[in-house]
Amino acid sequence: MTLFQVPILVNGATHSAQQFRMLVRDLARGAEGITEGDDLRVTQLSTPGSGVQIGDGSGVVRGRVSTFQGTYAVCNTGADTVDVSANGGGGTRYDLVVLRVEDPEYEGDLDPVTDEINYFQVIPNVTSTTTTAPDGRTCIPLARLAIPASTSTITNAMITDVRKVANPRRESKLLPQTPATASANITGSSLVYSYFSTAAGWNIAVPPWAGIARIKIEAYGLRLTVNPFYGLFSATFGASLGVQNVTIDDNQSGTRRITHGCADTLTIPDAYRGTTQLLRIRGAGASGNTGTMNVDGNSTFIATVEFEEAPW
Repeated sequence: MTLFQVPILVNGATHSAQQFRMLVRDLARGAEGITEGDDLRVTQLSTPGSGVQIGDGSGVVRGRVSTFQGTYAVCNTGADTVDVSANGGGGTRYDLVVLRVEDPEYEGDLDPVTDEINYFQVIPNVTSTTTTAPDGRTCIPLARLAIPASTSTITNAMITDVRKVANPRRESKLLPQTPATASANITGSSLVYSYFSTAAGWNIAVPPWAGIARIKIEAYGLRLTVNPFYGLFSATFGASLGVQNVTIDDNQSGTRRITHGCADTLTIPDAYRGTTQLLRIRGAGASGNTGTMNVDGNSTFIATVEFEEAPW
C-alpha cells in the first residue's frame, strides 16, 4: 500500500472511492453503527405479518474484507419492509436483521449501476444471544428475531433491538445544592418515603436524543439524631424513574453526621426527551428504625447527571 497521490480535496485531482471511504472512516473515528438513536429501528409491520418494517435513518458500516477498505455511509429514507421466512421447526428460531454492504470492488459480482450494493438482509439460525454477524460480513446488525415454532407472523414481542450508535452524544451536568434551612425529620419504620422538605431538587432538561441517564447522588452532612437510624436513601427522576435504593444502617445514637449516596443507570422514556424533569432526593425509615434523619444549612447534595445517546 502506498500513500494516496493527493489528499482530499485538491482541485483538479481525481479521488478514488476508497479515499472517500477512508474519509468516512476517519470522520466516524473508526466506529460503526447507526447515526442517531431512532435510526433504522426494526418493528413489526403495521398489520403484523411475515416480515418486519425498518424505519428511516442513516449509519456507517465498516468494510471487513480488506484492512483499508474504509467505511460506507448508508441511508434509508422512509420505511422499508423485509420478508422473514416462517418457522416450521420444532423450536424457536433466531434470525438476525442487518444492513448489508456488498461492494464488488472487494466481494461478489453486483453491478453498482443496476444493483443494490447496500440492502437489508435476514441471517437465519443464529444463536439466542447473537448481536454481531456470525461470519464477519460487512454489515451492521439491527435486530434479533425470536420466532417460535410454527410461526409466520412477526410481532414486536419477538424483536430484540441490537442497534448501536456509532458515536453517541453525551452531556454531563454537575449540580450542587445546599438547603437554606433545616428540613423536617424523616422518621418511622414502615418504608414510607419522604423528600427532604427544604431540598427542592434540580429541574433538569433532558436532551431530545437521550437514551440513558447515569445519575449519581452524593450527600454530605446528613444529620442523624436520637437512636440508630435504619432505612433507605434514594432519589426520583420525573414521575416514573427511581434511582437505586441504598441502605443506611449507622447503629449509633446521639446527634451525628454521615456521608451517603446512591447511583443508577436509567432508561429514558420517550415522553421525557426534550422535556424538563425533576430530580429529587428522598429517604425512609425501615422496620426496626428508631432514629431520625434530616438535612440543614450544613449539609450539601451533589448530583452528577450524564445523558448518553442510545438506540430507542
